[in-house]
Amino acid sequence: MQKIGHRGAKGHITENTLDSFEKAIHLQVDAIELDVHVCASGELVVFHDFTLERLTNAEGEISKFTLQQLRELKILDTYHIPTLIETLDLIDKRCKINIELKGHDTAQPTASLIEYYVQKKGWQYSDFIVSSFQYEELKTFSHLHSKIPLAVLTQASVEQAIEWAKKFNASYIHPHFSLLTTDNCNFAKQNKLKINTWTVNDSIDIEHVKRFTIEGIISDFPDRI
Repeated sequence: MQKIGHRGAKGHITENTLDSFEKAIHLQVDAIELDVHVCASGELVVFHDFTLERLTNAEGEISKFTLQQLRELKILDTYHIPTLIETLDLIDKRCKINIELKGHDTAQPTASLIEYYVQKKGWQYSDFIVSSFQYEELKTFSHLHSKIPLAVLTQASVEQAIEWAKKFNASYIHPHFSLLTTDNCNFAKQNKLKINTWTVNDSIDIEHVKRFTIEGIISDFPDRI
């Protein structure tokens, strides 16, 4: 069972920060899940929300701020918003990475950056999974790059995720753990799809989902898996 740290080790250190990613690696995760947006100056930044209010003292859409402006902000008065480049350089092949295409128009720059790290930095395509809830980002990514494993996220329907995965030649589906049943897990396997499930934090829930034929568990507390 793969241990996948949700936004790093979100249950221990503030999400999607370099410190949280380092903590997840210290907890011996197999992979780290994180989210990306494109900021106004074109860089990929690692942040979950579309707006800044929840975690910073700024307001507005993250995509409307330049990287220089984002550099001036602090997450919970402590951490800075990292770029995807900073994150990849920190992780440095110590574990795999699941990049969620959270923001709009993130497919193309993410595909290009992964290709650069494979060609120039010694990474493998298999070191990555790219995932999204968004139909258009999945569609765009599937047309851009066929060697990077793709995953369809869902919190509504495993069956729909399987349908999209077949359409976009994805390797994985990532359903919320509450959607898992023996039947739909078997149906995914019949369609040659692997399953990572999210976000499973309670020890009882973790033991419950381990009964299914899945590859990995995404958790704020990967040390509990």
